[in-house]
Amino acid sequence: MSYDVKIDVSPIYDLLGSFMVYVTKKWIRDIDLGSEWIRDIDNQLSPGVRSAILEASSWPFDDFDVLYAWASCRHADGSVRDFLNHLENASEDEMWNEIHELLPTMTLIDTRRIQTSYAPLLKLWYEHYFHHIEDEILELITEDAKEKKGLLDKMDPSALIEYASGGLVVDPFPELNTVILFPTVHNRPINTYCFYEGVLLIQYPVDVPEQDEEHPPNVLLRMTRALSDPERLRMLRYIGGEPRSLQDMAHYLLQPQESLMHHLMMLRVAGLLRIHLGRGDIERFSIRQDGASELQLFLESYIRI
Repeated sequence: MSYDVKIDVSPIYDLLGSFMVYVTKKWIRDIDLGSEWIRDIDNQLSPGVRSAILEASSWPFDDFDVLYAWASCRHADGSVRDFLNHLENASEDEMWNEIHELLPTMTLIDTRRIQTSYAPLLKLWYEHYFHHIEDEILELITEDAKEKKGLLDKMDPSALIEYASGGLVVDPFPELNTVILFPTVHNRPINTYCFYEGVLLIQYPVDVPEQDEEHPPNVLLRMTRALSDPERLRMLRYIGGEPRSLQDMAHYLLQPQESLMHHLMMLRVAGLLRIHLGRGDIERFSIRQDGASELQLFLESYIRI
């Protein structure tokens, strides 16, 4: 059984992604923005605004699955301001109905909590940070999505997803009907995903042009850093034969899963891993063969040979 692939383009996703990165600090050492971006935002926001926004740092991380679901259910031509006004002013029944099919276990109590808690903070984030870069973000994601939409009728669905995400493989299973891809900038080079009822929502990163041609490109630095650790090389050797789960690697390499997760993230953002998703949101990992050829390509291009 196959699934349909759709490309969704909206700066709303980057609004949510940038807010999530700032308040949770999740993946901050693995994304290109890094901790320097956090410090810049801290300096940019007033103490009162910063304190208000960071209240969300202690809230459940799964709340973002709900916010992304609302973003995917918005009016197709709606702006960021339209989305924020709707989140602030719509009734809880209306907000619940919008995503009930995607999240059938969602309660009205949680709907009300998430809506009333995040609406004012996301408006603050938009007013004091995001609206300054919104046009730039929109230009980048629109250009990238145009390329991906042109490939919808030319590539197998799973091949398009792997190409866009740099290694995410979605195996068909009966419960999956639709995969929605949406481009973002702030989370690069990480791709994230949310499983819903019959729908898989995948965020994939859009690369930003390098500012300094003399400096090694970020993609090359990510690859060389990932390959500089003997433990990560052992992991690549182990998964070379067939896809392996985190549990498989922990048993074979005699390493705790927490330690392996860090190594897997390094290999993942370097584009050296394929991540297989199937029934039950179970991940398996294999080598992304294109990664080795890309390493050679970027290395030869940078050192001019």
